[in-house]
This record gives sequence, structure tokens and C-alpha cells, in this order.
Amino acid sequence: MVDRVLFVCHANLCRSPMAEYIARRLLAGRPVTVASAGTDARDDLLMHPYAAEVAAETGADPAEFRSRKLRREHLIGASLVLTATRRQRSMCTALAPAALHRTFTLRQFGRLAAAAEPATGPAGEELRAAVEAAARARGRLQPATPDADDLPDPVSGTAADFRRCAEEIERSMRPLAALIGTAG
Repeated sequence: MVDRVLFVCHANLCRSPMAEYIARRLLAGRPVTVASAGTDARDDLLMHPYAAEVAAETGADPAEFRSRKLRREHLIGASLVLTATRRQRSMCTALAPAALHRTFTLRQFGRLAAAAEPATGPAGEELRAAVEAAARARGRLQPATPDADDLPDPVSGTAADFRRCAEEIERSMRPLAALIGTAG
């Protein structure tokens, strides 16, 4: 079985597509697929040009990317849902309450994964084991301030703002990649 990570932001034009492409690079070779969607997205739009530049730097071609509106089935089919903000996390869990225990903000999950004990699980279920290990780490961490969980939207910013956002996404994703590696 191949597990899936779903990235969610507002319009599926900036943060979640960048996260999707960064995650593909960081999780290459693992039994994990990645996708993205937006809580308020319109289907079939191109990625923001600055986000496309960042995505291209991962070695993939973002020309085929098209935005998609978040649907309940996206959440049900995901082993891990990572949102850009707390508001989007709430929207995801309202749309699919069964996804509550596997839905986090990206920054929150990065902190949890960094604090987690090594994950253990059967082959092919490394992501699920990593999610469980990160969730167990919740009790060992001091609560973060609310703004520490939200990833600012660079949509009205410069190319440098998009690069800073991408750097934060990658910084938050590295502990997940490492944690999945401990389960494999």
C-alpha cells in the first residue's frame, strides 16, 4: 500500500503546490505519494508564477500542475494532511472529522516529528508509523503560540517572499522525511 500526504492551503496556487513539489523531492524513493488542494480553490488554475519557479528548482516540471478544490474524499484518502494554517486545519477536520488525528499544520507537524521517538512499522506503512510517532510527541512539547503554526501566504509578495516560504516548508518537512526513514 502506498500512503499519501495531502497539502492544503487557501487557493492551491502558492503554499500547497510548493509543499507538494518539495515533498516529492524530499520523500523520493519512499512508498509515499503527495498531492495538494485548496480550501477555497478554483479547479484547473496554473500555479502562481513565483511558486512555479520554486517548484521547478526541485527538478520537476510544474507546467502540468492545476489547482483543485479540497473535497472530502481527498481528506479521507490521505494518511497525513498538512495545512498551511490553523484555519485550514479546522476546515479540513470539519469536512472530514475522521481525518482529525492525522491533520496538522505543516509547521506543527514539523515540530512534532522533530521531537518524536523513532517510528516503527511494517514495510509500506512508514508514513503511518511516522504520523503515530509524531502524534505521541504532542505530550512532550510545550504548546506553541498560535502564530507559530501558521505559514504566511506569499501570494502578494515578491519572488524572495516565495523563496522564504519554500525554505520554511522544507525546514518543516525535513523532520517528517527523517522520521519516515526511521520506520523503513
